[in-house]
This record gives sequence, structure tokens and C-alpha cells, in this order.
Amino acid sequence: MTSNTLQFKTNFAVSSKIEPFYKGGKVQISKDGKYIFCTCGTKVNILDIATGRVSHSIEQDDQEDITSFTVSPDDKILVTSSRALLLKQWDWRENKCTRTWKAIHTAPVASMTFDPTSTLLTTGGCDSTIKVWDVVKQYCTHNLKGSSGVVHVVEFHPDISRLQLFSSSMDCKIRIWDLKSSKCVSVLESHYSAVTSLSFTPDGNTLVSSGRDKICTVWDLKTKTPTRTVPVFETVEAVVLLPKQGDFSKLGVKSKEPHFITAGSKGVLRVWEASTARCVFTQTVSARPQPVEVGGGEEPDEHSLTHCLLLPATNRIATVTAEHNFLLSDLHTLVLEQQFVGYNDEVLDVKFLGPADSHIVVATNSPQLKVFDLATSNCQILHGHSETVLALDVFRTGSMFASCAKDKTISVWQMNIETGVVCCVAKGSGHANAIGSISCSRMKQSFVVSGSQDCTIKVWDLPESLETRGGSPEVLHARVTEKGHDKDINSIAISPNDKLLATGSQDRTAKLWSSADLSLLGVFKGHKRGIWCLQFSPMDQILASSSADGTVKLWGLQDFSCLKTFEGHDASVLKVIFVSRGTQLLTSGSDGLLKLWTIKTNECVKTVDAHEDKIWGLHGNKKDELVATGSADSCITLWKDVTEIELAEEQAKQEDQVMKQQELSNLLHEKKYFKAMGLAISLNQPHTVLMVIKGILTNDDGAEQLEKTILKLRRDQKESVMRFCGVWNTNARNCQEAQAVVQVLLQHESPEELLQYSGVRAALEGLLPYTERHFQRISRLLQASMFVDYMWENMRLTGNASCGENQDEEMESSSLGGPAPLFTIDPNPSKGLDSEGGDSARLEEAERRGRGEVEEEEESSQQEDVESDDDDVSAANKGVKSRKMASPEEGKENIEPESSSEGDSDGEEQMEGMENEEQQLLRRETEARLVTMTAGNQAETQSVTPRTRSMRLRR
Repeated sequence: MTSNTLQFKTNFAVSSKIEPFYKGGKVQISKDGKYIFCTCGTKVNILDIATGRVSHSIEQDDQEDITSFTVSPDDKILVTSSRALLLKQWDWRENKCTRTWKAIHTAPVASMTFDPTSTLLTTGGCDSTIKVWDVVKQYCTHNLKGSSGVVHVVEFHPDISRLQLFSSSMDCKIRIWDLKSSKCVSVLESHYSAVTSLSFTPDGNTLVSSGRDKICTVWDLKTKTPTRTVPVFETVEAVVLLPKQGDFSKLGVKSKEPHFITAGSKGVLRVWEASTARCVFTQTVSARPQPVEVGGGEEPDEHSLTHCLLLPATNRIATVTAEHNFLLSDLHTLVLEQQFVGYNDEVLDVKFLGPADSHIVVATNSPQLKVFDLATSNCQILHGHSETVLALDVFRTGSMFASCAKDKTISVWQMNIETGVVCCVAKGSGHANAIGSISCSRMKQSFVVSGSQDCTIKVWDLPESLETRGGSPEVLHARVTEKGHDKDINSIAISPNDKLLATGSQDRTAKLWSSADLSLLGVFKGHKRGIWCLQFSPMDQILASSSADGTVKLWGLQDFSCLKTFEGHDASVLKVIFVSRGTQLLTSGSDGLLKLWTIKTNECVKTVDAHEDKIWGLHGNKKDELVATGSADSCITLWKDVTEIELAEEQAKQEDQVMKQQELSNLLHEKKYFKAMGLAISLNQPHTVLMVIKGILTNDDGAEQLEKTILKLRRDQKESVMRFCGVWNTNARNCQEAQAVVQVLLQHESPEELLQYSGVRAALEGLLPYTERHFQRISRLLQASMFVDYMWENMRLTGNASCGENQDEEMESSSLGGPAPLFTIDPNPSKGLDSEGGDSARLEEAERRGRGEVEEEEESSQQEDVESDDDDVSAANKGVKSRKMASPEEGKENIEPESSSEGDSDGEEQMEGMENEEQQLLRRETEARLVTMTAGNQAETQSVTPRTRSMRLRR
């Protein structure tokens, strides 16, 4: 597509998603350090550390929340427990449940772990019991009782030969269980609050325990006594021992004595020497400002750490924050290397960032900003505001952006293009209430405009060069302030030439201002509810507005009139942007829908069900090919313009169809019926398949060929043919082919196999009634044909009798033009039958009853037309049984009786007349029956029955 050709967008497809994968609970890392296992409601998500994406997701069938899980040390087995009191064993790489069994616990399982050999599994329940399972032989080996309250910590001794199990419950005691005797051999008492973690030295002789009582205790397991109590002055959630191998001099480790790392409420990692109870190193987080001391010197809860895990294979250490963020640091320096966000909470705004739009910056329901690298999902967490960030905007260069928050301040951030690191370079304050909207200048990085809930607008000028000096951001001051609306200002937009700015408010109006001095230029009125978003067109002097009344309006900047109104959302329209060089609009609403509009036609081109909750954030990249949306459902979705891809696919599909059609024609011409049928089925052309079947059946061995062809088809092709048969069977012209195919399938497929076909029930429901109807039609046709056969046999008998008596006459008349016919059909039946006696009258009456009034009128008309010829026909047919043929010269009308007696001659003449009548009736009936069979008229077929019965009675 050339740059001068404008292609309207027609569809967007999901390119990638940033979804919540951790909402609290246990976290574990695989032995090779490549995967993070974490719980998320009813699922266990497995995060690939290299890509930052969820590679596997294990979900419970019963939709119960997972209470605990564990992964075997060999990384082969995953075991989960749920509130349904079931334990499930998974092959997590195949996402397959291999075993399910009852946990026997009377309350949910709170903790579980494997022994070093991956054969024994222990579970600690909320019912104060501990159970040990042999996962290989699949039975419960121990049921340990004696704990008090929920057993929330269970650990095997690293030396499996000792067969010892350590546990802790709500009584703050550590119990040591001997699995050989199934008894508690020792109770370690030192903590006054819940024990949170246990860590063993490699030799297994020293144990370090941590608790929420702000102390860590070092235990000698040989004597079962504490050797050192270390006050750490923070609530400790996790403790890990440093490996003996490795250079940890940068962490202040100078001796070979055991050192351990603590993670707790201060939100930083600290290294302690066990023998001296001295802190030798404290981690520093450069991106985070210095914490504000509160109360007893602790940092606010959002910075606290909840988990700490070693990754020996990669020499890293992982920590999890209370905000569900995963931090991966170098083990030897504790320098932060990688971050993942497990849960974003409600996404309030999202913008593309970077010169090539390689990052996105996200404002969530949090004081921190999150910058995601789209390639690796690595996240930078920016600390600069003290309350929730409400809005964002990016400068045209893409390397600088501004944010505003509930703390009544604005911040300007700069990205280092080479390293990708973002830092705060300027801050400004002055509003009296929360700042809900902010906009950056478009041509140069010269100013920002903010709108607040205090109903005022402020313009902030930026220095020409914003560089951090001494690590402190530069202070900004407002150049001009103006009270703009009567209610909260929800949106601010700056024109492409930086001369105008527009504000939208909850007071249902939008206003146009001069950016130089904030002088009011005009007011846009027309919305029935508050305005959520404003956007200037990049090409025309048009302003777009979206409102809580569910409409989007376009306004002219010359006369401030409404040019167009777009209606389609059922709820508030929260965001609107221009796409396709200002010829289309993209809107997002609180109904979770994303709509694409064409301005010229006022038509909604596409509606996408994008999110499950309000879409607060909507932004397009510079190339106009990607769109980012952020929603209150904690999901961030990247949408790709697939218009050109779909057009190319459609064109390729049409070309493929043409090629296949040509190939199909060639196959039909070459009579390669099997390949032709398969191709026609793939093209979904029932009529072509029918033509192929008809072509097969026209051959001499058509039935056999059809059977072989049908049996060679795949199962899905047979399903399609069965579906086609249901359509063909509705037409009498195609029912024979449909029945032939069904017969083949019924003969060679068992009922069980047929029931496995998709849609077979619907096909049979369509086949049965029409098949019954065809059967009834064929039955009636068979009955009618049998009647014709019966009439034909009777005519042959009569003809043979006449032929035997008049053999001499036929031989004499052969010279006149060939043998005489056995019988003749008079096309004009005589009317004189009515005067031949009572029998003739009864036959006529039966005929009228059988054929009906219409046929009676036609017969009367025919009889009147041929009344004058009746005597000749009667005379020509006298003496069928007893007459002899006269000489050829006299013709057929000159008939002499055998006897010279006048009385006998009169009797024979009367008999001959009656037989003549019967023959004429037979001829007329045969003619009517032939016409009936040719036309397929059922009424005429049934009307013959009374006459036939009368004729039989006559005989």
C-alpha cells in the first residue's frame, strides 16, 4: 500500500496481553531456575522467566481455589490441593492430571513439600494434622498428630537418611518428627509469634528460623538448642542461607561462618552473620525514594516482601512484594536485574513509550508507575507519587512523558534511550485537589497542561533542557491558572499546532482555550452527561468528544457546532482517538467494548468485546498499527491492525478456490470420481458432490464403484456426505443418490461408529420423514404398475381367443398389409353402450362413481361426438368368439353367422354385442390408466378401482 493510498481499517486482533498471573499465596521456583510457579485463584501459573510470559496454566476441574502446591526437586511432579480436600498430581509440562486422591484431612491443606528424593510428600492441614504420602506407591505412610492450630510450615531435613520432618503451627513452636517411630522427638521453642520459614545449612547441623516477632533464631540440631537469637527489627517473612561456594565479598561476607538473608516489612534484603548476629549488608533500591519512617521505623506495607527464594542454578535471588511484584536480583551483589508484575489491579491509563514505541507506561490503582518492555515483559516500577496516579500523556518524541495523581502534583519523566531506564526529571505542585487530567505539548517539549478536581486549568512551562542534577528533580511552576468549569475537569487535549487546548468537564460542556493566555474562545454544548475524553483531529479542524451519555460527537472549531453524532455504546464512552489519518474513530466504553467508526458514513465498522470491565486506557502508536487498551479487569491488551492481513488472506483464499474449482473440473472430465468427491467436500459444494455420485451411478457397475468410493473417504468427509444426504433426500429427483449413500454407510458402519459422527442425529432426523414419504410414493407406484400388468394379461387372453378362431381370416388378410392386431383401441369410444342393456348401465354407473364428475363430463362429450360411428364399431366387433372371417373383398364389416337359424343368429348377435361392450370398456380403461401413469396423478390412479370391480363382476 503506497503512502498516498488510504486504507480504512476494518478489524483489530489481539497481538499480546499482559494479564494477572499471581494474586497471592505460595511461590516456588524450579530447580533449573527457568520457571516460577505461583497460584492465581483456581490456577497454578507457570511463568517462563526468559520471556516473562505464562507458559503453562494448571487449573482445577472443580473450580475450587488452590490452597497450596509444591513441585518435586526433580521438577517432574506438581501436586496441588484445593478446598474440595482433594490432592491432584500433575505432569505440568503436558498439562495433564495423572492422579487424584482424597487428602484425608478434615480441613484444607495449608502447606506441603517434597523430600529431597521426590518420593515422599508431606501435607500440613488446617485440622492440626500432618500426613506423609508415598507418591510412588501411592499410599499414606504417616499420620502425625500433636500440632496446635494450622500447620503452615513443613520441611524435610536435607539428609534423608535421618528421616526427620520439621513443622510449625500457630503455637509458634517448631516440632521435629521422627518418621521411623512416627513420634515427635523434640520441640524447639524460641519465637513468640508465628514462624514463617525454616532454612538448613548444607551439612544439616544448623537451622535458621524466622518469625513475625522480628527475630531470627539459629539452632544447633545436634543439641536441639538455640545458639544465637538475632534481632532484625522487622517482621521477617522469609530467610535463606547463603551458599558456601561463591564470592560474596560485595555483600560484606568476610568469614566462612554461616550468613543468611532476610526479607520482611522493610522491603529490602539484608545479609546477617549468624555467629555475631550482625547485619553486614543492606540492599539499596535506586529507583525507589528513601522510605518515610512511620511508627516503629517500618516502611508502609506496599513495600514489604512476602517471599524470598534462591536460584542457585542462575546465581540469582527472587523476592515477592506485597503488591505481587516479582523482583530478580543478582545473588552476589543484590542488584535488581528483572521485575515482573503479578497483578496490576485496576488499570487507569496506558500510553506507548519510546522512540519506536517499544515500551508502554501504565498507571494503575497505585502510587507507582509501571513501564513494560513489550519484548521481554520486564517491568520498571517508578516511585514518584505518594497517592494513586490518575492520568498520563506522552510527548511527541516518545522519550518523555508526564503524570498526575491524587497527591495534587504532576511529574515529568525522562527515558534513557540507550538503557531504557526511566527517571523523574521534574515535579510541580499547586492544585488544591486531585489532578485528573494532563496533556503534553505536541510540537516541542515546551509545556504541559493539567486539569484538576478543583475546576482549574494550569499551564506548566518546561525548561529547554531537563537533566537531573544531584539526583533531585527540577521544580516546576505554573505559568497561568484559570478556572475553567463548574465541576471536575476530566480531560484536556492540545491541538497539533500547540495553539489551542480543549477541556471537558462533568458539567457536560467542552471549552476551547488559547494555550498562550488561557483566553476562552468558545463552548461546545450538546452532551446530556459529563464529558470523559476530548481529542483533536490530526488532519482537520475538528474536535471529538466522548461522554457518559453513550455518544461521541464531532465539533467544528470555526462555529462550535456539532457536525456528527455517533451512537452505539450502551454505556459511558470513556476514551476516543483518531485513526487512519483522522478518517476513523476508535472508542472504548465502560461496557468493555472497543468500537471502530468510519466518520464519513457514520457507520460502526467493527465491535470488539475487548475486556470484562471498564476500559479506562486507549492509545495508538505512531505507525497507527498498534492500539493499547487498559481496563479495570487488570488486563492490558495490545491490538494489531489486521486489515491488510485479512485482505491478503481473502485474496489468497479466492485464488485457491479458483485453482480448486479448475482442478475439480479436470477431475470430473477425467472421471476421477474419488479425488473429485474429496475436493468437492473440502470446498463444501453439495451440488458438485451430488453430480459426482450421479456420474458414478451411470456406469454399469455404479453401485459397486460408489461403495468403494464412499468407504475410502475419511471420517470427516463421511460426516459431510451424511449431512449433504439430508438435503438431497428432500427432493424426489435426488433421493435415489441420497439413499444409495446412506445404504453404503449403514451396511459398513456399525451403529456405535455412526453415533460418533458429528451432527448424525440431526441428519437422521431430516432423513427419516422424507424417506418414509419416498417409500409411500414408490409403494403407490408399484400398486399402479401391478394393475397395468393385470390389465395387460387380461387383454392378451382375449386377443389369443380371437386369434385362434380367426386364424384362417388372418392368413387370408395378410396380403393386405400384414397381420391383424390382437386388439384395437378406438380413440373415440361410442355412446351406444348405454342402449345395450342393464349390465351396460350398471357399468356406466360404477364408472361414474369411480372417476368422479369431471371424468363423467369428458366421457359424455366424447360419446356425443362419435354417436354416429357407434353402429359401425359394434358391427365390426360382433362375433368375437364364434364368427369367421369373410373374404377379403367383403372387408371386416361383412360378417356371416355360423348357423342359418334366425333365432340362433339373434342370440349370438346379442352375446357378441355384450362382449364388444366389455372390450370397449377395457380399452377405455387401459387408455385412461396409461395416461394416469404417465402424468403420475394419484387421484386418477385411485379412481379406477370401482370400475375394475364392476368389470370383474360382469365376467
